[in-house]
Amino acid sequence: MSETYSGYSQRLRERQNAGVSSAGLAQTLTDGRTLFERARALVKRALTPHHALLAAIVALSAVLNTWRLSQNGYANIFYSAGVRSILDSLHNFLFVSFDPGGLVTIDKPPLGVWVQAASAKLFGFTPLSLILPEAIMGTVSVAVLYRIVARRLGQGAGLASALALAVFPSFVAVSRENGVDPLLILLMILACGACLGAIESGRLRSLLWSAVLVGLAFNTKTLAAWLVLPSLTLGYLVCASGSLRTRMVRLLAAGMVMGIVSFAWIGLIEFVPASQRPYVGSSQSNSEVGLTFKYNGFGRVQGEQGGPGRIIHAQHQPIARIKARPATAGARNARTSAHGLDAGHSSTAVRVAAVTAKPPPPAILPNGRERSPIPFGGPVGLLRLFDRDLGDQDAWLLPLALAGLIALAVSVLERPRRRTDPRLAVLIVLGGWLLVEAVVLSFSRGIVHPYYVSAIGPGAAAMIGAGAFSFAGFARRGGWRLALPVGAIVSSVAVQVVLLDQQRYMQWFIPPLAGLAAIGLIAMIARRLVRTALAMTLCLLSVAPAAYSATTWLAPVEGTLPEAGPRHAAGEGKLGLSPTVIHMDEQLMAYVEAHRPTARWSLLTEGSITAAPFILLEMHAGALAGYSATDPVLDGPGLARLVRHREARYVLLGGAYSLRGGNSATAAVARACRPIPTARWRSGATTSDGLVLFDCAGREADLSRAGI
Repeated sequence: MSETYSGYSQRLRERQNAGVSSAGLAQTLTDGRTLFERARALVKRALTPHHALLAAIVALSAVLNTWRLSQNGYANIFYSAGVRSILDSLHNFLFVSFDPGGLVTIDKPPLGVWVQAASAKLFGFTPLSLILPEAIMGTVSVAVLYRIVARRLGQGAGLASALALAVFPSFVAVSRENGVDPLLILLMILACGACLGAIESGRLRSLLWSAVLVGLAFNTKTLAAWLVLPSLTLGYLVCASGSLRTRMVRLLAAGMVMGIVSFAWIGLIEFVPASQRPYVGSSQSNSEVGLTFKYNGFGRVQGEQGGPGRIIHAQHQPIARIKARPATAGARNARTSAHGLDAGHSSTAVRVAAVTAKPPPPAILPNGRERSPIPFGGPVGLLRLFDRDLGDQDAWLLPLALAGLIALAVSVLERPRRRTDPRLAVLIVLGGWLLVEAVVLSFSRGIVHPYYVSAIGPGAAAMIGAGAFSFAGFARRGGWRLALPVGAIVSSVAVQVVLLDQQRYMQWFIPPLAGLAAIGLIAMIARRLVRTALAMTLCLLSVAPAAYSATTWLAPVEGTLPEAGPRHAAGEGKLGLSPTVIHMDEQLMAYVEAHRPTARWSLLTEGSITAAPFILLEMHAGALAGYSATDPVLDGPGLARLVRHREARYVLLGGAYSLRGGNSATAAVARACRPIPTARWRSGATTSDGLVLFDCAGREADLSRAGI
């Protein structure tokens, strides 16, 4: 009886388990079908025409930014050498020391260099590990700008904005080298997106995130990041919900957060005694605050030494004369070249001849490229962004952007409840950013390099998207509003024709550009296929800047001053020097290493650009006078202490920026140390390229006296 009951119970449990298993299987199948349906719906949504076009634009940006990227080598060798140095120790990393020995810092805040160092730590120290992150950030910026604009003005406007930024020549140029501008631009775009989100949602958290992002951008390129602040502040103050008092209190809180993030690293540097950290490069006061607000700040706007026509050079005179006569301030004459820079400005230029004066080299090389880059923008004024020095880097679609800004303003003014209109927030935040950048770059009297106009790209691209959004409605309605899209297209075609003719590039494209643009205009005026005609016209206007951006593939980037264009100065790739100069550097290194160099610095040079190749060749080199070769990093007694403690011995004078005069330490070396004949450290040398090697061992007392 018990056995029968036991068997029955077992069979009952088996049936129950089978039922449970069947039910579980059925549920699993149901869940699988549901998951499949969801995946199919997601794929279907992702394969809409708008998403396909976005993918194509992002792919275009990626190709422009990365094609033949490896030819650029270390690109900006100043930053590349700094990355190698900060990987040597936590001390160098924290203070962003340019050289392994910790003598002088890089002249920018740390974030951009830290990103490159993180990449080098993960993937090894190679040229691509330093420049690929910038290319990726450039492409990500295109996608992020699409997201910001499309959410508020529609997918068509977002696509137009993404395309305009992807083909912006200066933006492509900076995305192909290892400067800090791609990170700066990405952070500023993200800050604008967070601020627009805060305006729409009313969440304080989003506004604080915007403040944090601006602070991080400040730690990338100091006051350049704050050019977005006026538009962010005004946009939130005008368009956000809540009472005026609430908005002002929230802005005050965000300002405090931004200030804390912005000055956290600078505060640390100022707190550390100067004797326990490197000298602050490019400052005259060994202060990050001074560097931020003077050389890297208001000096760029108001004019400063180092700006156009303001660079001071030492006279060309033999070393023997320098040793025989103190190099007083009166002995130095102001001397500038055609562009306001000496021949050693860029890493690719021939090193400055410091022994005998030579006539200036021809401006154009046999391959049609400029020998040296044009370092500054043209005359100050409203048309500076369109002139010969800057126009080919930014002006291709700039009339379209300015007209788009006006059109968006007209659209906003025509609607009631303007303050809560999302388009007003876009107009103030992104359009305001464009206007601030344009005004500052147009009227700055200090250093304005051509690649600075890359910061105009996002605001201009957003307003081009706004124009695409507004122009379609204007064309359908007709009337006086139609003058805006017509004027925008006509002026854009005119600017592109001038640029193509001026640069002698793609001149065959001028007739089809004008003809097809005319067909698009006729279609809009006739109110036929307005959206299609507008889209095709925008694509047509993007052809020339895209092709011009692609000229960055033709040669290695000029790392110090990256520019798009078939004739602008190109770099050498690799270490930024010709094979002949690299061979000479290797001979010098071999001599120094074979003659008892000191451990901390095997070699000290006059300027950082001269030291950078040696650092990249894994030599412990440093710069006595910083990037510009004029920083008061050391005086004669200071160098004498290093020599006495066997931390320094060999000093190389001459090289990049050497005509600016050096500092008291370099003057002391020329007077007190023993020059080594060139033939001893360079085999087969028949002429001098201006580099003179000195041995300072045993000359401590003379250095102290000479450097006072």
